[in-house]
Amino acid sequence: MVKKGIVRIKDIAEKAGVSTGTVDRVLHDRGRVAEEVRQKVLEIAQELNYQPNMLARTLVNNRVYEIAALIPDPAQDIYWQAPKIGIEKAQNELAQFGVRVTQFIFDPYDAGSFKERAGEVVAMGPDAILVAPIFYRESLTFFKKWKALEIPFALFNTHIPDYEPLIYIGQDSYQSGYLAAKLLHYGHPQGATFLVAHIDVDLSNSSHLVNKEQGFFDYFSQISPKTPYSLLHADLHNSSSAAFHEQLDKLLQDNPGIRGIFVTNSKAHTVANYLQMRSITHIKLVGYDLMERNLHFLNKGLIEFLINQNPKGQGYWGIYGLADQLVFKKKVNPIKYLPLDIITKENLHYYIEADL
Repeated sequence: MVKKGIVRIKDIAEKAGVSTGTVDRVLHDRGRVAEEVRQKVLEIAQELNYQPNMLARTLVNNRVYEIAALIPDPAQDIYWQAPKIGIEKAQNELAQFGVRVTQFIFDPYDAGSFKERAGEVVAMGPDAILVAPIFYRESLTFFKKWKALEIPFALFNTHIPDYEPLIYIGQDSYQSGYLAAKLLHYGHPQGATFLVAHIDVDLSNSSHLVNKEQGFFDYFSQISPKTPYSLLHADLHNSSSAAFHEQLDKLLQDNPGIRGIFVTNSKAHTVANYLQMRSITHIKLVGYDLMERNLHFLNKGLIEFLINQNPKGQGYWGIYGLADQLVFKKKVNPIKYLPLDIITKENLHYYIEADL
């Protein structure tokens, strides 16, 4: 009698009327087996819902799979702490299968730092690479090298399909910008001026932020021309200095009709702080990410909505996607889009309590 949920090679062999050695060769593709026998064994394995013992298999192989994780430094931008935690969680769970992850940390504000650390990844010669390619031009150079070396790589946070990565894990940047536009539109159905703000980034080298802006603008291009909407774009820098407030002062003085601001990265809290200091209450703010400083202003009502990018899940599923290919020999879907979750102060606690 086969216990429910436990299927052994012996059980498949008995039902198929063949030896356990034959079943082993079919399941693990280790030798020649007549086609009709192979098909019969596979059909019975599927019927019985056979699940291979991957731990036993990796122990027999005695193989260590080296994965390099090329990620931005959380000490420079706290947003990157979450994917780092996700990577380490996946690493701990997969260690029993021989997976080892080495982290290469680069400065998210210095393309030269990215190039230096990516060069170290090449020198290491890992079995696979997980990378947040926030510097578009520099990333393409290394994608080409990794392709030539036949090293599979996964992308998270930023989707760059040019060199066909094994998998991308993250949100659809264009759709998230489209969603942000829809959220602001609902609050101002009669028309308004909205600002798309890119903060502390090199926009010309940040394709994912460009895609967010395009999604935002495209949403309003579909609105009836009878409804007056004016859309602005601003590249803002030095968010921790007085100069940042001066930039915003000028924007609002020159455009007194602004009623909504969409911040394309995790820095919505910098604008919320400005609105609080200037006692401005008529501007609705939409941004990204459940960082402590953003949550503070969400709860105070200075941020209207946050779009959760699930950065912890991006790191976690990125490592698992590579492990599926390397260790478990599974077919990997090239894109794993994560949900576009809209966070308000009313539903925030459900997401804070969630692990991934």
